[in-house]
Amino acid sequence: MGMFERDTDIYRDRDALREDYQPEQLVGRDEELDTYQTTLQPVINGEQPNNVFLYGKTGVGKTAATRYLLDHLQSDAAEYDDIDLSVVMLNCDGLTSSYQIATRLVNEFRDDTDQISTTGYPRAAVYDMLWNELDTNGGTILIVLDEVDHIEDDSILYQLPRARANGNLETAKTGIIGISNDFSFREDLSPKVRSSLCEEEIHFPAYDATELQQILQQRADVAFHESVLEEGVIRLCAAYGAKDAGDARQSLDLLMKAGDIARDDSAEHVIDEHVRQGRTSLERGRIREGIGGLTQHGHLVLYAVLTLDQQGKTPVRSRDVRPRYTSMAERAGINPLVTRRMRDHLSELIMLGILDVTERNEGRRGGTYREYSVSMDPELIISAMADTVELVGIHESIEKLLERESTSTLQDYQ
Repeated sequence: MGMFERDTDIYRDRDALREDYQPEQLVGRDEELDTYQTTLQPVINGEQPNNVFLYGKTGVGKTAATRYLLDHLQSDAAEYDDIDLSVVMLNCDGLTSSYQIATRLVNEFRDDTDQISTTGYPRAAVYDMLWNELDTNGGTILIVLDEVDHIEDDSILYQLPRARANGNLETAKTGIIGISNDFSFREDLSPKVRSSLCEEEIHFPAYDATELQQILQQRADVAFHESVLEEGVIRLCAAYGAKDAGDARQSLDLLMKAGDIARDDSAEHVIDEHVRQGRTSLERGRIREGIGGLTQHGHLVLYAVLTLDQQGKTPVRSRDVRPRYTSMAERAGINPLVTRRMRDHLSELIMLGILDVTERNEGRRGGTYREYSVSMDPELIISAMADTVELVGIHESIEKLLERESTSTLQDYQ
């Protein structure tokens, strides 16, 4: 027998728990799918497509719904002789400018032997190449821009919808599908771009525990052998997922981690304890990865919110985070950032899932504002911030936290 043997006791098809697995039916998103389907209907009618923008936090089904509906749209469009549908999907993470998006789109339509460089051309020349490629391709072209909020200028979102009106396109009909985790993305667009887009908006709310249970059960039926999951495991994974901002991806990761721990332990069943161990392990990894990618100012902003949390002062407004952050920056011998840049770091911590945000509306007099709170285990956060604590000094609010953290670390090693 070789060194590696195949494990078959727990999983039937572990890949069914992965993010890129496409189920036959999408559960927990009926209302959003109905709206989305309606906005895509002009494609089947042979009409100019709508521009559609999807908003919602990470892991609430925006990309999954897009893939699901576009798969159906492409197979249904193939039934009509007069519809020639092309779909291009780009993830904008790492692409910060309209220029980069345009060059990537040109290359999507060209052979591997005829690719253009992402630098060195005047922007107008790249757009001319893009119009040429789109018209040469012809038909209806849907351009999906996932994580569209990464684009720092909005030129492409102005140019594409106006391409036919401006005489740049003759045969191709283009539509944009933008997917964003940032609810304020639309407000940040210039008025002329908003007017040019005329887009349909679909908001994807966080999944509740019941919807997460449906998603997990659907995947578990494919992923695990019958009777491997003890009763309560899916409910516990869903409860944790609902607490983690209704993120289906995190719930599925947790179920997979629990299955992996059971498999590593040579257990016959996945039980609640495997889920709890998996949650601690995933959260520790997520925090370490998230905090590791922050700048020094990001660490100071997080340390400020964490100490306010330990004093029972959260949820807290950014104006109340500011004095604590400023004093910590000064103690570290660093010039504090202006308020707006400090808020950018708060937004980054929300995106990482380390902080939660609540929008408050006090009416005409008080206006709207945001309140921040810690959403992950403070002990795990502090264990990943040793360098910052050493640089700034131990704030009195976290002394007990440090004691607990060192005790639990000791127990982990025993």
